[in-house]
Amino acid sequence: MFIRLIAAALCLVLSLADDIKRDDGVLVLNKDNFDSAVKGKNILVEFYAPWCGHCKALAPEYAKAAQKLQEEKSDIELAKVDATEETTLAEKHDVRGYPTIKFFRDGKVIEYTGGRTAEDIIRWLKKKTGPPAIDLATVDAAKAFIDGSEVVIIGFFKDQSSIEAKTYKDVASDMDDFVFGITSDASVMSELKVKEGNIVLFKKFDEGRNEFDQKLTEDGLKKFIKYNSLPLVVEFTHETAQKIFGGDIKAHNLLFISKSSPDFESKVETFRKVAKQFKNKVLFVFINVDEEDHERIMEFFGLKRDEAPTMRLIKLAEEMTKYKPETTETTEDDIRNFVNGVLEGKIKMHLLSEDIPEDWDKEPVKVLVGKNFDEVAFDKSKNVLVEFYAPWCGHCKQLAPIYDQLGQKYKERNDILIAKMDATTNELEHTKIASFPTIKLYKKDTNEVVDYNGERTLEGLTKFIESGGVDGAAFKEEEEDEEEEKDDEQAKRDEL
Repeated sequence: MFIRLIAAALCLVLSLADDIKRDDGVLVLNKDNFDSAVKGKNILVEFYAPWCGHCKALAPEYAKAAQKLQEEKSDIELAKVDATEETTLAEKHDVRGYPTIKFFRDGKVIEYTGGRTAEDIIRWLKKKTGPPAIDLATVDAAKAFIDGSEVVIIGFFKDQSSIEAKTYKDVASDMDDFVFGITSDASVMSELKVKEGNIVLFKKFDEGRNEFDQKLTEDGLKKFIKYNSLPLVVEFTHETAQKIFGGDIKAHNLLFISKSSPDFESKVETFRKVAKQFKNKVLFVFINVDEEDHERIMEFFGLKRDEAPTMRLIKLAEEMTKYKPETTETTEDDIRNFVNGVLEGKIKMHLLSEDIPEDWDKEPVKVLVGKNFDEVAFDKSKNVLVEFYAPWCGHCKQLAPIYDQLGQKYKERNDILIAKMDATTNELEHTKIASFPTIKLYKKDTNEVVDYNGERTLEGLTKFIESGGVDGAAFKEEEEDEEEEKDDEQAKRDEL
């Protein structure tokens, strides 16, 4: 009787999944079937918005992962929820950005922290539902394991209960983005030409394998894996972006190049040769300028497609400091000299600036660029109000007519100047703009800079100017709190 009840319950769970509509192998959930679908199952759920670019980029990889797991007859399911339609579900599961992905396992909810490819998704799920390191008992099993992924790590331990093996398994448990194996079999060690106690990273690029040759510690092994798991030269894509910018190496040398150019392969090979000399210090990345999705990053560096091939180096640890080579050539010597020049402090940071428009001061709202900013904003004879804007920013567009009225109001005043600067094409060494629009008052006599935090109305901006930056000023503590909130919100939006 008991066995029949268990069988009936299992059939019910399976039939529930069968009754739910699938889209390319992915279960489509809504408020009516969500709870029954996730109850007692291992199921990954993507909360998405149909208009979200990141969601659209993820969709084919997400479907591929779902189909692959079905082919393997896995008990893991992939599902999705249109959070713009199923607002109650989105609110219940704290969806604040897109895509938000959560793993439901035995009644518990785990935030998804893996990558964006089908392989990344499957690897993360198997790590969460299986042992941290897969036991490889035969040569065939080990070879299949190595062939199955772009990067794998195998620990060779005669005694899998040893302190060293435990340390290895702890690292494997912590690193969701990688596949770990473990073996005690002497024939496997012989076939793969390794000694007992070795840890080897096998990869399908560059030198093919790296052996861990340090004293075994968790931190040491984690760094070894991170440093050796990326190719010497990485292509920037949706799939690799997280690994590039989320890694420990914060200096990146970027080669902007067209993959359709006849010398693409030779240029990248030259780039790769130099990359070897800076391994673990500078990450070498190439960006295909033919991709429409890369227009924003090119804009960030002030580049146009016809300037490729060209390089830029960025230091993420120093407020996104950018560097530009003195030459447009990309020979081995040019690449090497550029990177060394930045690391040795011989090359100054590169700040974007448009040319000064001939009519920059003809309208009531003056137009500032990087080249004339300091001369105008730090004029001690005037209170200078500056709006830092982005052409694509909706809030900036809403502010524009109000700001023009403000300019008209003060156009006859010699002691007050209203100005604006496109902060996407102009940069300042002393001022970093984190959000748009940002409004600052540069006070006369002292050059003190005061941030505006009041209402974006003509009345509010007028009071701010007339009070000398007192009425509507942002307190420093508030600014810091706001920045933390922005960072937290961005982390949630970029959680995939």
